Amino acid sequence: MNETGHRARVWLVQKGVWDMIKESLPLAIGYVKAVCLANEQIRESADVEIFNFSGGDGTSAMARQLFNQGTPDMIAFSVLGWNYRSFTALSETFKQLNPDGWVVFGGNHVANQGDRVFREHLDVDVVVNGEGELTFQDLLLAYLGGRSKHELSDVDGISYRDGAGAVVTTGTRPRIQDLSAIPSPVLTNVVPLVDRHGQFRYDVALMETNRGCPYSCAFCYWGGAIGQKVRTFPRDRLREELEVFAFHKVDTVVLCDANFGMLPADQQFVDDLIEMRARYGYPRALETSWAKNKSKVFYRIVETLKEHGMCSSLTLALQTLNDAALTGMRRRNMRVNDWEDLVEWLRAANLDCYAELIWGAPGETYESFLEGYDRLARHVPRIATYPLIVLPNTSYHEHRDEHGFVTVRGERDDFEYVIATKDISLEDNERMQRFLLWARTVAENVVLRHTWHALLTHTGMTQSQVLLSMSRWFGRCTHPAAQGLNLADVLLGQPSAIPTFLRHLYTEPRLDELVELWWREQIEPMLRDEEVRGFLFEVFRYDWMTRPVYDPSDIDGVSHRRVVLVTEDDGISYYVRRNQAFAYDVPTMVSRIERQDDRPPERCEVVVDIWYRAGMAGNLDNHEMAAHFVGQPRCLSRRSADG
Repeated sequence: MNETGHRARVWLVQKGVWDMIKESLPLAIGYVKAVCLANEQIRESADVEIFNFSGGDGTSAMARQLFNQGTPDMIAFSVLGWNYRSFTALSETFKQLNPDGWVVFGGNHVANQGDRVFREHLDVDVVVNGEGELTFQDLLLAYLGGRSKHELSDVDGISYRDGAGAVVTTGTRPRIQDLSAIPSPVLTNVVPLVDRHGQFRYDVALMETNRGCPYSCAFCYWGGAIGQKVRTFPRDRLREELEVFAFHKVDTVVLCDANFGMLPADQQFVDDLIEMRARYGYPRALETSWAKNKSKVFYRIVETLKEHGMCSSLTLALQTLNDAALTGMRRRNMRVNDWEDLVEWLRAANLDCYAELIWGAPGETYESFLEGYDRLARHVPRIATYPLIVLPNTSYHEHRDEHGFVTVRGERDDFEYVIATKDISLEDNERMQRFLLWARTVAENVVLRHTWHALLTHTGMTQSQVLLSMSRWFGRCTHPAAQGLNLADVLLGQPSAIPTFLRHLYTEPRLDELVELWWREQIEPMLRDEEVRGFLFEVFRYDWMTRPVYDPSDIDGVSHRRVVLVTEDDGISYYVRRNQAFAYDVPTMVSRIERQDDRPPERCEVVVDIWYRAGMAGNLDNHEMAAHFVGQPRCLSRRSADG
């Protein structure tokens, strides 16, 4: 008990970035709670509760859920750029209810930013700098001991205000070298795993196998541990966590590591993952941020995943192909830039991958970005394109004037989006935002997949040229179905534009006609050979037809997709589109296209059923997961042109 004689009420608050049907596992505050409850004094004197909100939860709804059941003595927020504004608003509400309560901010977005946070928000009392688990435990013990929130000079790793209102930053807390000092929130049951129906309540299982990153890229502040030695969690602990997730039939494990596939321990983790899959049937997919420099360990892991049928999105985190921009990013000499050989190896192994590029890096121009995009697309057509954000504590943030950054903070988040540099004008950025809208939706989210290489081969049109053609054509289109794609100038560059576009693209039946009309007007006039014209249209139609099914809209009666819901023996639900006829054996031909096999197409009518995994609606904002929902053909009949 504290000096007032009652059990302290401590609330830990987290808010995800995506608006999803299921929750995101609250791993960060789960660690904090697990560390706190490992302390006997805290267990005896405090009730620590987790509040986990979705990206779609508004401030008013969160306030009602937090405070309608009472007011805590201490409230701590896991702060990132997307929830900073919501959490400062909730802090203001909290202080109206409990003026003497403590508000603690922790997380990458506020670490080492105490001066700004305190200047802008009088209701925040403490900012945690660095890893927060042990620091927050010390803060809670100080509170339970009757300490003033203005007298915390002996707690390392924080910023706070003293009695005169001056900002005080204490000594740097050493990073946690032995990660076993942090109890597992999964194994200690501090994070609830199932809902009221007994089903796993989260979209994916989040795990950390290690912390730290040996690189110091100018745009990144991964976990506040860049340019540092990597520390690993014990194998036995990770294995036990995997078994818990496998028992609960978790489909996908997502790792929060910066460079998975770099350490021998990573191979051991995959071995344990495969063993759990063999024993329980789960997990079935692994998603992670792969090691930037590919070692023998990486190749062995990829081969192991392929051998055992484990799904994964292999990432080429290139960020730019421009030499000047690479130098400014501090990535010029990283072996990740020798990417062509890796792509050839993946293609020979029949493995899929996607690449990442950042728009707006110093040294990049409008022309150089599109040139790099097309160079990359010849090998890897699925490219995730992100706008440059100047993050706190990064080299770009420190040298912003040198780079001539002009930024604007988001309307709903606190990120600084770059809209101009010394090399990029405001007009160039506006042009690029139009391109990025289509690149991020149609290409990155695998709406079209095989059409790109086929068009390049037969028309010479690059991927960016095709996307710009779509952007211009639909920008001129006055049909109401086109307007629903969220193409208004005022919406360009806003994070909400992407899911709005995709939701409309998946559910608006009139777009089928409009997209075909774009093809007929813009593409077919360039195809003089009738056989090629017919084949390419079938490839395009196949891509469009196999785009993911957005449920629950289709199950509620959207008839244009003509799908029925079925359940396989393994318990996975699918939508099935029956008896789809093609004038060519497109499923076979697109597999050749993926291998860049350009043999002439042979007319051969095929009839297929197309199977789409159900659940896309819960993954609309996540392109890595969206790739798992693309329709897959199951051949029913095949007849060659000569009978």
